[in-house]
Amino acid sequence: MSSSLLTQIINDYGYFGIALLLALENIFPPIPSEVILGFTGFMTLSSKLNIIGSIIAATIGALIGALVLYFFGKIISVERLERILAGRIGKILHFKPADLERAASFFNRHGNSAVFFGRFVPVVRSLISVPAGMADYPLGRFVIFSTLGALIWNTVLIFVGRMAGHAWPHVINLIESYGKISLIVLVVLFIIGYFIYKKRKR
Repeated sequence: MSSSLLTQIINDYGYFGIALLLALENIFPPIPSEVILGFTGFMTLSSKLNIIGSIIAATIGALIGALVLYFFGKIISVERLERILAGRIGKILHFKPADLERAASFFNRHGNSAVFFGRFVPVVRSLISVPAGMADYPLGRFVIFSTLGALIWNTVLIFVGRMAGHAWPHVINLIESYGKISLIVLVVLFIIGYFIYKKRKR
């Protein structure tokens, strides 16, 4: 997705546009959240958008996308979904049966934490919702952990885009090409630091 199209959508629709883009990103992984969020952070420097509103809009959009796939998982069988992903629709959505197996394996191994940390892993971020729905994972818990994971992810990347300024495309390219592991580590450290702060405050 080009920056000119991102500019048009965000300028025309504001926070609704951000939420829409993040909802679509959860369903269609080829639209990278790193680019959307990095650009959103940059736009807070030169538009009426502010950081808090942008983070809230992005998180709502991410949750909507996650819920769409969660309920999709509740109404479809594994066999039928694998056939869909192996066919034309799977190619259009850029999903493969192996991606579903990866997400399902991640969910089965890590249980509750999979929904939370899955928000930080490309492709898994989208598909983790499907096995959660198939496994009848509690909806309330799904909403809580998905929201927390998306909130942290969105906050980090929007701040990165804002701090990078006009250099945001280069920073995001570095993150996409080399820094996924570093960014995940940064997110984990952010979480750990928050809990240490809360514990000391108590």
